[in-house]
Amino acid sequence: MFVKNALRAATAISLIAAGGASAETITIATVNNGDMIRMQGLTDDFTAKTGHEVEWVTLEENVLRQRVTTDITTKGGQFDIMTIGMYETPIWGANGWLVALDNLSEEYDAADILPAMAGGLSHEGTLYAAPFYGESSMIMYRTDLMEKAGLDMPKAPTWDFIREAAAAMTDRDNEINGICLRGKAGWGEGGAFITAMSNSFGARWFDMDWNAQFDSEAWANTLNFYKGMMDESGPAGYATNGFNENLSLFQQGKCGMWIDATVAASFVTNPEDSTVADQVGFALAPDTGLGKRSNWLWAWALAIPAGSQKQDAATQFIEWATSKEYIELVAAKEGWANVPPGARISLYENPNYQAVPFAQMTLDSILSADPNDSTVEESPYVGVQFAAIPEFAGIATEVSQEFSAAYAGQQTVEEALAKAQALTNDAMEAAGYR
Repeated sequence: MFVKNALRAATAISLIAAGGASAETITIATVNNGDMIRMQGLTDDFTAKTGHEVEWVTLEENVLRQRVTTDITTKGGQFDIMTIGMYETPIWGANGWLVALDNLSEEYDAADILPAMAGGLSHEGTLYAAPFYGESSMIMYRTDLMEKAGLDMPKAPTWDFIREAAAAMTDRDNEINGICLRGKAGWGEGGAFITAMSNSFGARWFDMDWNAQFDSEAWANTLNFYKGMMDESGPAGYATNGFNENLSLFQQGKCGMWIDATVAASFVTNPEDSTVADQVGFALAPDTGLGKRSNWLWAWALAIPAGSQKQDAATQFIEWATSKEYIELVAAKEGWANVPPGARISLYENPNYQAVPFAQMTLDSILSADPNDSTVEESPYVGVQFAAIPEFAGIATEVSQEFSAAYAGQQTVEEALAKAQALTNDAMEAAGYR
């Protein structure tokens, strides 16, 4: 699938060491997630091996998406590497905005990337971004609170069970919320969660003629269920909580359950950061019996914008940060539970990692998410928690703002869905889909 050049990386590094090539300073835009913060702390290893220095621009998720999108569409040239995902990569690759990663070294072993990740980060068989980590979503829950409530978490629960369990675990007097879920506006924040959840309720963004479907019973059921459950058992201000806010709440012992990115498992089970590290269990994301679970598929990946003047150094960094050797480096320094998950086949074949309590559930979740068949009724788009069309990010950001306003009680669910229906159809008509 990939063209390999066994000498490229070794030759570049040896030239630098011999003084035959000048060291560069590359600028990388990334998200303020724990794994990326850890990567920054290990960058001295890359510099020692290559001579290249790294400058980091670390941003909150919604801000990162806006900054890198603006930069690449305007050819701003601010970054040599961008942290992007499965939504942007195929679209930007098709537009010629990214450097093809078709000359990775043989030592890097691109064939070891999980097919679900390589496929989502490719266009017409060519890789345009390398996964730093891959993820789905799953349930993380307090085993002690579940036991106290007199309930047993199934491996594959329904949403009705989750709502029942959330109510049973809620203890307002002790600041324990039965469930913490994303409500924050942003297509990749609360928008991603509610879209994945809607799949399990039988909803979809568009029918086969690209007509918006927010006037459907399935979408009304999704939002009413979500809001009802969160009003009953969620934290105050849940309409503005995203990944990092809910992570903090869970680590402080203030959530009975949290349904979110599988990558969070290493953080909630780390005793240095989590007060409930030894009381966490895992289960598949819920369903409603219609044949689709509510888990997504994503990778935070590293890509090189076509306008970078330092493509060789950027490629060396990507090989370093997404390599088997980087995984070994993290494992040696911080333990196997803290390595970047979900990207490489070999990781899940490693006995050291197989012993990590959430490893198999993470893999099961990733493998159960199918971006080519994510909805109960047929849909015209690829993607689980997004529709892989250029217009989606803008539309979904607006839709998620309407949903968050409904969660906050600023409008009704019916009003939010009516606005979502109108703005989505208007945008699709303007874009020529209808």
